[in-house]
Amino acid sequence: MKNTYKLPQREERGGLFRLINRFLRMDTSMSEVIHVRFLPQILFLAFLCLLYIGNRHYAEKKIRDINHLETEVEDLRADYTTLKADFMYESKQSEVAKRAAELGLKESKELPVLIRSVEEFDD
Repeated sequence: MKNTYKLPQREERGGLFRLINRFLRMDTSMSEVIHVRFLPQILFLAFLCLLYIGNRHYAEKKIRDINHLETEVEDLRADYTTLKADFMYESKQSEVAKRAAELGLKESKELPVLIRSVEEFDD
């Protein structure tokens, strides 16, 4: 009589790296250099490298933005100082009188008169 008992075959647990190994089919020389069991560490290091490069680009972009904004603030501060000086010059009494003369108005040479109400005289 023949033995018909079969050992149950182990089902291979599916995993990302077994799937990659199945589709990539590395030849023996390549598998000696980079073994599939090191693939998770290699992928992790590749991910960290990409993360590092992305972070570096992000930081350099922020530095360029900060430098641009600092230059813009300096320009705006210079504009503010210039406009303030112009305003102070234009608000001087002599400059206001010149501009009023262009409109046909002239400065009064008489002193102002104080007007009192009747109630103030009763005291």
